[in-house]
Amino acid sequence: MVKVDSKGRIVLPQDVRERLGVTSGTEVEVREEDGKAIIEPEDDPERIIERMNELVGEISDGEPTPYEELDPQARDHVDTIRQQANQAESEDNSE
Repeated sequence: MVKVDSKGRIVLPQDVRERLGVTSGTEVEVREEDGKAIIEPEDDPERIIERMNELVGEISDGEPTPYEELDPQARDHVDTIRQQANQAESEDNSE
């Protein structure tokens, strides 16, 4: 059993993270369903990028920055998300 800390955070047990393929930096969806918290890793890179754009839009002028105009660190983050998702998709297709 895990505990929720004062900031509402929990730590997923290692065996659960490994089975789900959740690593540091993995985007997850958290929702309530039938009185239970459901946590699902997001493996669609375009959905993750869309969500990132939504978050940025909430704190900016509302227009997402085109990939070509992102700073190198932001591009690296986008590329990493796409790479992880593509790797997960390849693994799913090979099973």
